[in-house]
Amino acid sequence: METVKIKINGIEIEAPKQVTILNAAKSAGIHIPSLCHLKIGEMDYINDCATCRVCVVEVNGQENLYPSCETKVSEGMEIVTNSMELIEIRKSILELLLSNHPKNCLTCSKSGECELQKLANEFRIKDIRFEGEESTYRIDNSAAIIRDIDKCIMCRRCETMCNKVQTCYVLSAVNRGFEAVIAPTFEQDIEDTSCTFCGQCVAVCPVGALHERDYTWEAVEALADPTKITVAQIAPAVRVALGEEFGFEPGTDVSGKMVNVLKKMGFDHVFDTNFGADLTIMEEATELKNRIERYLAGDKDVKLPLLTSCCPAWVKFIEHNYPEMLDIPSTAKSPQQMFSSVIKEIWAKDLGLRREDVFVISIMPCLAKKYEASRVEFSKNGNRDTDLSISTRELANLIKQSGFNFEVLEDLPFDNPFGVSNGAADIFGRTGGVIEAATRTAYEWIPGISLEDVDFTQLRGLEGVRIAEVPELTIDGSPLRIGIAHGLESARELLDKIKSGEEVLHAIEIMACKGGCVGGGGQPYHHGDCEIIKKRLEGIQAIDNNKKLRKSHENPYIKELYEKHLGEPMSQKAHELLHTKYFPRKKN
Repeated sequence: METVKIKINGIEIEAPKQVTILNAAKSAGIHIPSLCHLKIGEMDYINDCATCRVCVVEVNGQENLYPSCETKVSEGMEIVTNSMELIEIRKSILELLLSNHPKNCLTCSKSGECELQKLANEFRIKDIRFEGEESTYRIDNSAAIIRDIDKCIMCRRCETMCNKVQTCYVLSAVNRGFEAVIAPTFEQDIEDTSCTFCGQCVAVCPVGALHERDYTWEAVEALADPTKITVAQIAPAVRVALGEEFGFEPGTDVSGKMVNVLKKMGFDHVFDTNFGADLTIMEEATELKNRIERYLAGDKDVKLPLLTSCCPAWVKFIEHNYPEMLDIPSTAKSPQQMFSSVIKEIWAKDLGLRREDVFVISIMPCLAKKYEASRVEFSKNGNRDTDLSISTRELANLIKQSGFNFEVLEDLPFDNPFGVSNGAADIFGRTGGVIEAATRTAYEWIPGISLEDVDFTQLRGLEGVRIAEVPELTIDGSPLRIGIAHGLESARELLDKIKSGEEVLHAIEIMACKGGCVGGGGQPYHHGDCEIIKKRLEGIQAIDNNKKLRKSHENPYIKELYEKHLGEPMSQKAHELLHTKYFPRKKN
């Protein structure tokens, strides 16, 4: 790599040619404050406008100040980042931002995590010399995301995430001057757009202009209601991220502590969404087997590839962007919705309870799960299957509010019968995990071969789009070809290749968020740090590696559920409770 020699604050350093001043300084351990800069994983997605100007620096021989986030280094460049003049200018910029900003920090959803608040503290701003005018935009509420645009500082991070990274193209700058904000076209409500509710815009917003719909007080209300039987279900990705909020290393499995604290909060039953994941594989693997068998028998109406359906964000993405492909997704519900359906329609009835007596709260790494729970097809007579969905962050806040010392809690097991799962269910939390779990079962069901080595390592990785083959499973003499994508930009790339005929695949997995659910929009903020995502991925895989059962169809309670209630996968009863349909939606 070609490098250049530069000086920053009199210190000579060597930096890659064409790297930004901001990144060159970071690599040298020199701090330059910034607000609008955004780095996702190993790539820099930098807002072209460099709006905040907090990161301006002095460059030798130049009269003007330069934004370090977009100014490239060059040979012999001498840079000053910490002159008294620069500090005064940055302080003035922050004061101007604060002069127009709402002052309800104590009740703001981002309090304690707000980057503007942190910079104000860093610069010890106590008095604001300027008198600004606060805007009065209406708050845009949806089932998953709330837009409080009065707090928008026009950093344009959400726009970058939505347009460049997720390619949803929902958010952009509208209006001019004081009225300028980031909003959907024609300032529509977000629920009236093609937003997928992936929550990645929320994850990168430095202030509280975008935040999740918080359902924790509704959860507290249900827990305090003596007429309700409260049931918690916990997604696999939550258990390797929640600990970060309490000082644990990313990737640490805190399942047992979660069970304990939820019991202390008053949940009557604490179950594992992994059971729903095992159930999903039973249905999806059967659906894949049926489609392949029909294809081999000459059925020209069968649709391949089969597309896994566990992520509600990409489900909404395909409904808006590829309605002509809605016949390829598996009709199997997500683990969240399968689990809740079984709880309310089978488990509750076995106990002599009405579905209205049972209140199901899911704890998810994903904000789109809030939206999914609100979809009308996942309710019966106005009663939702999943009553509430709260994020990993919301659970962490609830634990802190409740005053429990999470770090020292002993580990408790999940309740049965929905607390037993296997490693195939745990890997639902990472990219490639759902299709690997399905492959473990399909491998034994399609050719009828006993699978000894369950690790399909060719399905793993962090490339945005991956194509892998399973030579042991053949269709017309060719190996089973699987496509995997994580991040909606990569999903678009993969679906376009399938549409054009460039790729011929038999099965696909798509997850909306980078890394899969471990990088979900409701997880503890990782600020684009790819190492945190990698550690969560390693934590998920370690759980799978250490389990005795690693195939979904070997779960004894899953077998019992089919024997007593469902008959067999894809039966009429299974289809009624465990399957769904999709709807073409307008693109805007």
